[in-house]
Amino acid sequence: MAGEIWVLVEQWRGRVSDVTYEVLALGREVSAATGASLQAVLLGSDVKDLLPTLGAADGVLVTEHPTLGEPVSEIWALALAQLVERHQPLVLLIPQTNVTMEIGSLLATRLRLPFVNFCRDIQVTDKRLVARCLLYGGKVEATVAPQTPAVLGVLPGVRPQEQGRAERTPTVTAISLDLPAEPPVRFKGYTEPPPGDVDITRENILVAVGRGIQRPENVALAEELAAALGGAVCGSRPVIDQGWLPPSRQVGTSGMIVKPQLYLALGISGAPEHVQGMKDAALIIAINTDPRAPIFSVAHYGAVVDALEVLPVLTEIARSRRRVA
Repeated sequence: MAGEIWVLVEQWRGRVSDVTYEVLALGREVSAATGASLQAVLLGSDVKDLLPTLGAADGVLVTEHPTLGEPVSEIWALALAQLVERHQPLVLLIPQTNVTMEIGSLLATRLRLPFVNFCRDIQVTDKRLVARCLLYGGKVEATVAPQTPAVLGVLPGVRPQEQGRAERTPTVTAISLDLPAEPPVRFKGYTEPPPGDVDITRENILVAVGRGIQRPENVALAEELAAALGGAVCGSRPVIDQGWLPPSRQVGTSGMIVKPQLYLALGISGAPEHVQGMKDAALIIAINTDPRAPIFSVAHYGAVVDALEVLPVLTEIARSRRRVA
């Protein structure tokens, strides 16, 4: 198979996102199966310090421009369109997160290329790329063999990120592009989380609440348990949509991807969008009144019981053990 395997580097605020290494690990497998080289595509305004972190790729294609400093979908898609037209890769793999989610569709539309979204795996069968992807919020899994060149949006968690890291300096190719100095869409700024709020992606222990918490005042019970365990509270989308927790506490494909040592899911049914955000936690304990709740399929331990009945008991146990310690 001709061409190269490209992986778009998701980077913002001066660091490469973990999902990039996951997709690089997948890209390395596709590269080995096709015999094509693996190239990381790095866009930005001052990104030279990020190059040593991309050693899993055979090479890095770098484009620096003032308008690429922040991942604005329209501008990045314009830059990628020029790169793809010029170099004709076999496939471009784009991490599927809030930062880069819109880029693939914009790029594919601009170049009239096949676009497969929400890929959870990619294989090479009979010299053709075959992608497994999720439809309708994960309720349907489809197998797609797109014509190449193609653009594929890849979900987080496809491979362990450690497999996409390497202590090696890749070959770097700097590429200049013709980009507008005054683009039609501009980055204005980030909406920061409330002062004093926690970063749930850095917490080792998370107490997650869903619809089963029933009322906003019951979130306080989860806060008490989290405090006793030395962790933080997060939630599924319905809880955030109702304003019971701030958006910075949402776990899932439209929120944060978390990998704590302990994830305690209270009253969460386990929709695919939520599971994608927490399935890589080291230990998952689910509590739900519905024995058929999908969350039990990813949990290491589970209990079919009302979360509101269990919360005070767990809090007292955690507090008593802290007193003994």
